[in-house]
Amino acid sequence: MTFPNPSGTRTEPDEETILAVMRLAQRAPSVHNTQPWHWVLADGELHLHTDPDRMLPAADPHSRQQVISCGAMLHHVRTVLAARGWHTDITRLPDPARPDHLAVLCFRPWPDPPAGIATRAAAIERRRTDRLPLLEPRGWDELLPALRKLVAPHDLVFEVLEDDAREQLAKVSARATTARDDDAMYQMELDWWTGHSGAAEGVPETSRVSAAEAARVEVGREFPTVAHSMRRPALTDRAELVALGSYGDATPQWLHTGEALSAVLLESTAAGLATCPITHVTELPAGRGAVADLLPDRATPQVVIRIGTAPAGEPDLPATPRRPLADILTVHHS
Repeated sequence: MTFPNPSGTRTEPDEETILAVMRLAQRAPSVHNTQPWHWVLADGELHLHTDPDRMLPAADPHSRQQVISCGAMLHHVRTVLAARGWHTDITRLPDPARPDHLAVLCFRPWPDPPAGIATRAAAIERRRTDRLPLLEPRGWDELLPALRKLVAPHDLVFEVLEDDAREQLAKVSARATTARDDDAMYQMELDWWTGHSGAAEGVPETSRVSAAEAARVEVGREFPTVAHSMRRPALTDRAELVALGSYGDATPQWLHTGEALSAVLLESTAAGLATCPITHVTELPAGRGAVADLLPDRATPQVVIRIGTAPAGEPDLPATPRRPLADILTVHHS
């Protein structure tokens, strides 16, 4: 994939470029594929807002995961713009009186962005959430320094969980699932976003795993049952588990978590690896406390990521749906 640089002396990308950028960047991951973002292009600036109609009152009553999701798309947008030759100057949370207004982007030409940016932008269309068991990540020791470098600007903890911590996290995952068994509101919400929410959103059956497949992945959210299948039958999950944590627990840290999550997913995808963000273990206070015990200085856990290698020779996992661009982007003409 190639990304043309801006021509002439323009100081901002034209509307056609913005539309193309948004079409690609909206492939960003979001909790339950809610796509809880709304963008406004006005007066040469791009504004990011949360979409209040897309919060999850049972799973995410404080909108933490909603903001993380928006942060992931924010990073996707900035990555694609940079690959097209545009630097974005960002103001996060520009209006304290409007917590839904997460960021403002301004533009300036950037004719020679770092080479890694184009590689990560090209990975956007290939990235999938892979909930099946994975092999250990190929080239992990070489990839780790790059991932740490990408997370560092966001002032977050990046922790690779060792075997004893993995065992503890598996127990946390099981307890988090059991704690939700009798939560009718949570179960109704999960059912809605996994089959009843519409063709342009939610987690379709093709993106979920059967009970037999899920049993071979120690840490994962339990989605409504799908038809029996036995993909990768000889494989028990050997993915690495990485936790992102913060030294604060409010909107600024959540937004940075989403940006760092996006960077980790895209860099891993560019390296030929498969990924799966895990959020159910940090939804409830008990789970967050237990995961915090696994992090340095008891940093606040925000998200866990499985990173591994999908077996060779398999067809690509299907892409999850996305909303029409007109639903997520408003353009105000001067």
